[in-house]
Amino acid sequence: MDPRVDAVRPDLADIRLAGRVFAPHYAAPLPRVVRQETTLHAASTRADPPLLTLQKGDVFEVLEFAGGKAWGVAPGPALVGYIDASALGESE
Repeated sequence: MDPRVDAVRPDLADIRLAGRVFAPHYAAPLPRVVRQETTLHAASTRADPPLLTLQKGDVFEVLEFAGGKAWGVAPGPALVGYIDASALGESE
């Protein structure tokens, strides 16, 4: 599994990976529209360089909200990471 493109952590995985990986919990993606430009990071701490910038109107598939961050998948580039939850609007 590649954590950059496979939404899997030790505690949680994307339900779409259930046939390929075991996880204690699975989450169904919740598509949300990005309402302001934000950066996607591999870690929630922002200690690493950004993976990409999501633009207003892009879709982000949220798998978890925690600590002001949203963890999930940017489906266009198919990258997994964390963004500021405040950058997201309602469902698409």
